[in-house]
Amino acid sequence: MKKLALILIGVLASVPVIASAQTVVTIVGTIGSLIVTITPVIVALALLYFFWGLAKYILAAGDEAAQGEGKRIMIWGIIALFVIVSVWGLVQVLNDTFGINQQDLDAGDIPSVNIST
Repeated sequence: MKKLALILIGVLASVPVIASAQTVVTIVGTIGSLIVTITPVIVALALLYFFWGLAKYILAAGDEAAQGEGKRIMIWGIIALFVIVSVWGLVQVLNDTFGINQQDLDAGDIPSVNIST
């Protein structure tokens, strides 16, 4: 019952945002700008997680269990950084391949593929 109430509150809280949106392009543009804003923060958090594991590893000089914990944290931090940067690069490659320039899009424009013959 609590999950249903939380979902209902989330839906009702998002109704003004959906109602004020003019088009689907506006909603997609807003989500895209949020992702562009949040991506560097997530990369910084993954980097801090890696350095936290490195500090745990170095400071636990004689304790094998604590060093193992530090290694595990460093490995997951590197995996997170790799995934984030790989997806970010893949999106950039797709944008360049299909000629999508997000700065040139207006609310009424529909993204299209530039095909040169």
